[in-house]
Amino acid sequence: MKDKYAPLLLENQLCFPLYAASKEIVRRYTPVLDELGLTYTQYITMLVMWEHGSISVKEIGSLLYLDSGTLTPVLKKLESKGLLSRRRDDSDERLLIVTLTDEGKNMREKALSVPMRMSCCVSGLTDEDKRTLYTLLKKIITECN
Repeated sequence: MKDKYAPLLLENQLCFPLYAASKEIVRRYTPVLDELGLTYTQYITMLVMWEHGSISVKEIGSLLYLDSGTLTPVLKKLESKGLLSRRRDDSDERLLIVTLTDEGKNMREKALSVPMRMSCCVSGLTDEDKRTLYTLLKKIITECN
């Protein structure tokens, strides 16, 4: 007879290795991002900004899977550091547009080494493993949202 408590074993929780791996990778990012004066959430926000230059808060939240309660303090902090500016859209006052400042644009060059420095976290994976993992994680994210 199957143990009715087997579903409660840690080894049977897919969420646990996802959580532990995420926590460990973010922990390893910390000293690298400290050099830039960024937290991990600020860093991924800046990744979006470097890609788009100017974008609405709503779009940033959608890309990062962050709600406005989490994103607003991050954006305010990045603005106080002089990396971006926020303003209401001229054509739609409901939209808040975020734009990189020159200082924010310049930080991109400094951040260029971050991905390579962080590749140690997945050095045991082949390129195919990395693509597969990325695809599977994106699938989980999509299905959960």
